[in-house]
Amino acid sequence: MGRQWLQKVREENAARRGKVSTKLVREITVAAKSGTPDPAQNSRLAMAVEVARKASVSAATIERAIKKGAGLLDEKDQSELVTFEGFAPHHVPVIVEVMTENRNRTVPELRVLFRDGQWGAKVGFLFQHVGLVEATHPKADQDLEGVAIEAGAQNVEPLETTPNGQSGGRFITDRGDVDLVTKSLQSAGWHVTAAELGYVGKENVELAPEQRVEVLKFLEALDDQDDVHRVYAALR
Repeated sequence: MGRQWLQKVREENAARRGKVSTKLVREITVAAKSGTPDPAQNSRLAMAVEVARKASVSAATIERAIKKGAGLLDEKDQSELVTFEGFAPHHVPVIVEVMTENRNRTVPELRVLFRDGQWGAKVGFLFQHVGLVEATHPKADQDLEGVAIEAGAQNVEPLETTPNGQSGGRFITDRGDVDLVTKSLQSAGWHVTAAELGYVGKENVELAPEQRVEVLKFLEALDDQDDVHRVYAALR
């Protein structure tokens, strides 16, 4: 299930704590740093910019974030994207992506957050590192599997929430095919809302309701840490 477990919670909490802009600007920087700084040639960056604009992030801030990620500013970007692994409560595998300029500050804070889990356990082999493209279509009767095949995706799953009367899918691709699948879906009338690299669990853990609540609180606390960029959990 990757990071979809937290989408609604993240949006609500980020809005409440005024962190929307910071998270969105960080994603723009990461996207520009990981590929070309041209949104027309970088689907992940294009989606990040679109979401930021919808959240009323200023054009100047967006432009600066792109230049920062691309190394085009006088000030050198000292931040790095670091991946950590471990277990949430009830042995749920977790991968945490952190964007930080100071590991010595970030790591102790993450260790504290993992006090109810298991910090540092090697769980990467329990995930697939893939491309993830989320999109919706104005017609509700779309054959998701057929659309995935036509677009060149390896797999697809329905989105957890989709506007009434529409179809929604999370298309899982090879890492190098994110742009290809994104453009194919767009040409077929789909509205792409996310295009990025991420992780999906090979076998997701299924929990009792009370255990799930405990794990979600743990994951939410991780996601709310200032330097955390993405949290992925092998949770059904």
